[in-house]
Amino acid sequence: MEKFYNLWKKFGKNFEQGGKLENLSSFYDAFDTFLFTPNTTAKKTGSQIHDGSDSKRTMILVVLALVPCALFGMFNVGYQHLLATGQLAAGITACLWWKALGFGILAVLPLYLVSYIVGLGIEFIVAQMKHEEVAEGYLVTGFILPLILPINTPLWQVAIATAFAVIFAKEVFGGTGYNIFNVALIARAFLFFAYPSSMTGDSVFVRIGSTWGWDGAQAVDGFSGATTLTQLSTGIAAQTDCASIWASINGLMPGCVGETCVWAILLGAILLIATGVASWKVMVSIIATAGITAYLFNAFGPDTAIAHFPWYMQLLNGGLLFGAVFMATDPVTSARTECGKWIYGVLIGFIVIVVRVLNPGFPEGMMLAILLGNAFAPLIDWCVIRKNIKKRLKRA
Repeated sequence: MEKFYNLWKKFGKNFEQGGKLENLSSFYDAFDTFLFTPNTTAKKTGSQIHDGSDSKRTMILVVLALVPCALFGMFNVGYQHLLATGQLAAGITACLWWKALGFGILAVLPLYLVSYIVGLGIEFIVAQMKHEEVAEGYLVTGFILPLILPINTPLWQVAIATAFAVIFAKEVFGGTGYNIFNVALIARAFLFFAYPSSMTGDSVFVRIGSTWGWDGAQAVDGFSGATTLTQLSTGIAAQTDCASIWASINGLMPGCVGETCVWAILLGAILLIATGVASWKVMVSIIATAGITAYLFNAFGPDTAIAHFPWYMQLLNGGLLFGAVFMATDPVTSARTECGKWIYGVLIGFIVIVVRVLNPGFPEGMMLAILLGNAFAPLIDWCVIRKNIKKRLKRA
């Protein structure tokens, strides 16, 4: 490894000022800081931090936390395809398990390629134009985006939404660390309002046709790919027995690629909390408030299927848990004060259930709730800070 490092640094001299590839210095710097931790740390004495960890290493931890959701999402895409085409009628075998995973990988991989090629491409170009380092924030954004989309989202739409989000929700504000809204959610919101037929309906969450020419079977008669929340929004009562609860936890159901499996999300949450990357206060406040709000709607809400959906099922279905763990906790767009994190989480948890129950046009609600929380986060922090200042002035 030391020989490779020395060769890499020798090659890097071409990108230094006056070198042959000086104009591409941002490209080299991006790969250099990604492959190697900084070797310039604080002195051994004093109160400074003495390790070589940086924001890229932090972003990689978030990506690792997302891996269980991504892997299960790929399998579920293949599983739903086999189920829809009648290939699981005789039961699932080991061969079909591998077939489901292989089909899912082939289906989801293009979403990742488009997300990273377009998003990172814009990041590299902007960094080079500004003669700055390439920001590391898109490492997470590019990994999350395919997980919050239906599997049948056209790739050209993903490319347009990615470009729109990176340019107008991030770069115009100054880049990573200055964006007001979660970039991945802005991309999803763009798709939701610009191409609603690609984001909602019974056909967008299950891949029926072939993927890269493989396994182009057609759906069996009577198959529906509607999610539980979509069915509820149309007035169809959902099952709430033990089998339905287990299915909601296990995640083998139609939905966005990475949002269906509860245990995969919890594995990611444990890693984020244990490493201190994400705030458990935001997660807990969102989940608790959503549960309480759903319970109140059960008791006093309108006489609709979604209003009488049990509170615990509200938590287990849709993107509520995924959003609470991976997107609402974004340190850039969420509240930063400790008290503000509780208020921020309560706001999101309340809004998501209100949107689900009172607006059938938005059966999910988590996307709008988090974006609204992002908009209020600076005001929440300002109010908390002003309150603390007043307390200290009284003491003085």
